[in-house]
Amino acid sequence: MAVRYFDLAEDVAEGFWCLGHPLKAEGRELDDPWQFTVGKSAHFTGQIQLPLSLEGEARDFSHAAFATPVVHARLADLFKALAPDDVELIPVEVDSHSGPYFILNAIRAIPCVDVEASEEVNYWKEEDGFPEKVGTFFSLYGLRIDPSKVGDAKVFRPSEWDVALIVSEDIKEAMERAGITGAKFESVTGPSTFDPVMRSETKKRRELWDQAHAAREAVWKGLGTLEAWSVISMVLGGDWPAGSQAWRVIRRPSGNTLVVTDGLSAPFTDILDRPTAGFGFELAMETPEPLPDLEKSWLVQLLERVGNELAGHEKLRDALERGTLSMEVAGTHLPETLLTPEGRVAVLLGMATESLPARFTVPGGEVRLVTVKALLPSELKWLLQQGRGGAAELARRFTEAGDGYVSRSWRQPVV
Repeated sequence: MAVRYFDLAEDVAEGFWCLGHPLKAEGRELDDPWQFTVGKSAHFTGQIQLPLSLEGEARDFSHAAFATPVVHARLADLFKALAPDDVELIPVEVDSHSGPYFILNAIRAIPCVDVEASEEVNYWKEEDGFPEKVGTFFSLYGLRIDPSKVGDAKVFRPSEWDVALIVSEDIKEAMERAGITGAKFESVTGPSTFDPVMRSETKKRRELWDQAHAAREAVWKGLGTLEAWSVISMVLGGDWPAGSQAWRVIRRPSGNTLVVTDGLSAPFTDILDRPTAGFGFELAMETPEPLPDLEKSWLVQLLERVGNELAGHEKLRDALERGTLSMEVAGTHLPETLLTPEGRVAVLLGMATESLPARFTVPGGEVRLVTVKALLPSELKWLLQQGRGGAAELARRFTEAGDGYVSRSWRQPVV
């Protein structure tokens, strides 16, 4: 009978504790906090402390920061009895809990991922900006391993995907008999559970997304120094074409910060027979002001709200296609200098500029790069009084004043 294996993970549930960053005895953070999760012996000497980042009920199995497995003594004894050559147990002190507790370090890494049987595997590419990772796994869903490559190991990490901690079926059953808390198991052997048709569609969807992403990336790099992908977090969900929202940060030669949406022109997820350009536009907002906490800055929050309004309302997108457009969004947590009496903030979209391309091309078609200019309340009031032609005149005055499409949280009004 073939041996079955399982991915051992933390069963996160409300009411339980949350362990923080492993610390040395003197309270300093470990130099290499990932050393307990790579399938090698850590050879660690000295005392480790684990602070509680959230108080709650203790568990027999849990994860500290950096996905470090932490086990109570009774679970440690189980691993020592069933897999003594596969694990290293490193004593730790958990704040306000007597324990004893141990870091469970699996010291064997085995190349055993079955790529064809796994649901989806994506790889790092050169354009991702991490040359040392090219060709390795970027993401993996529906993990399956080849048991014939495991040998006699009962606890190990797949060397291609060492975020997974794999245990044999006899260890799983022993943990369940002992009533171990905090653990959950997912089979990584046996018949694959994925739908081949869905897998093919997912692959095609990823290819279309990658092509569009690479085209946008080339444009962003031509506008200045492009910051790393993770500077502004990706948000899943919403009305954006690919079901995710992202923003890129570009440091302009002038010293200004330019933030652009990165996904309003992404391919629609439900069209797989050809490339598409999503809504056919991306937004750009630039400022000379310092933004120390960029992700929470007023500029990023404002750009996000404008992007979400446009993504959620077809009438606004239709109006934008006809030229410049003014609109208002919620002003929560935005600078008071920009707030209208109703607590909203207005913007002018579509101002022309020679410093940014008006349009660029992706595999799905042409994309308009739309500038976003934050308006002062007095400028919005003036604009609403002008009627037709007011937006063009306001844009002319901004250009004449020297700021053009660049936004500031405070400045002198142009009307």
